[in-house]
Amino acid sequence: MAVRKSTVVHTQDVIAFRLAAHHLGHRRPVEDLLDVAGACGVQNSPPGSAILALHARVDDVMVDRIDHLVGEEKSLLQTWCMRGSPFYFPTADAPIFTTGVLPATETARLHLIVGIDEALTTLGVGLDEMVERTADEIAAVLSGRQLAINELGKALADRIAPKLTPAQRKPWQATGPYGKNVPLGEGVVHFCLRILTLRGIVCFAPRNANKAPFVLLEEWLGQPLPHVDSDAARATLLRRYLRCYGPSTRKHFAAWVGVQAGDVDPWWTTVENELTPVEFDGTTRWILAGDLDVLRSSPEVRGVRLLPPRDPYTQMRDRETIVDKKYHRAVWKAVGEPGTVLADGKIVGIWRPRKSGRTVTLTVSAFGALSADLRKQVNAEAERVAELRGGATVQVDFDRL
Repeated sequence: MAVRKSTVVHTQDVIAFRLAAHHLGHRRPVEDLLDVAGACGVQNSPPGSAILALHARVDDVMVDRIDHLVGEEKSLLQTWCMRGSPFYFPTADAPIFTTGVLPATETARLHLIVGIDEALTTLGVGLDEMVERTADEIAAVLSGRQLAINELGKALADRIAPKLTPAQRKPWQATGPYGKNVPLGEGVVHFCLRILTLRGIVCFAPRNANKAPFVLLEEWLGQPLPHVDSDAARATLLRRYLRCYGPSTRKHFAAWVGVQAGDVDPWWTTVENELTPVEFDGTTRWILAGDLDVLRSSPEVRGVRLLPPRDPYTQMRDRETIVDKKYHRAVWKAVGEPGTVLADGKIVGIWRPRKSGRTVTLTVSAFGALSADLRKQVNAEAERVAELRGGATVQVDFDRL
């Protein structure tokens, strides 16, 4: 790539650009819900967070409407995606969020599903071989059925076991490192299913009794996903990432996908000629050249949103852009991550819900003093959050971090 002069951009411009791309400037009409979900996908872990994320962006979001789009209309799909996490995205965009996410090499695929390496070494097989063994059995196990992960994993492991060598079968059926009384083979199959979701073979049906059952994607939709060239799918995924999280770097994109920085060439090189450098926060970053004018002219954001844990907006990798470093441990936790309070374009605190009967209590812990007007807006947002969480009444408690 030829050397290009970098444009200097400022934090307020980057924040405004990203907020607009994430549809957090103003709520879109409910008819635009699929377009909003397709911006960069919407993570649904912990379960229910996707609905809250969509509510922050779209008017009149209701649980039964989401259920209809997923379970009846099937225009909204849920499957494992970036970082091996469950995401909602438009079914029409499924190749982007499956083929476009699937790493191009076996090494990169191993980086995506961290934790299987030792088991593969014990069995003396490679990841791709194990994925193919799982794919060979999936139709026999899942056709015409909906199975939760543990049921599906056990059934697949039982079918694979007789086809292994005696030396492989012994550790396959023995308890492994993936949980109490969980055979190693079942754990391996669970990892392989993450790759099968990205190959468009399986997806999730709507949750049932706190379980998200797997189904065969072709059976679920009544047709296979359209074939899309892998380079084209990866290019589209990277463009969407840069529109939501740009200006960015290879390292940040790799972390967002769930691979290592050295794995990203198959994505990055497909759009390299569309990128332009900018100087941001003392480093060179990249943005789509066509978005540079938008980056420098995005409007400021007003209003309050209660973003759920792992909201798309807070999944950016340069966290210091939106939250002072001294609050990072409070905002981004490995377990029990809170939601965040977005007020007039700034993250100003965190929130946690607690439900007792039909009452939902939200504890809002602010980074600084909140004005009476902002508290009023938080209370209004809390009422809708409580409703979406099945509550009839809401109480908001404010404190300071």
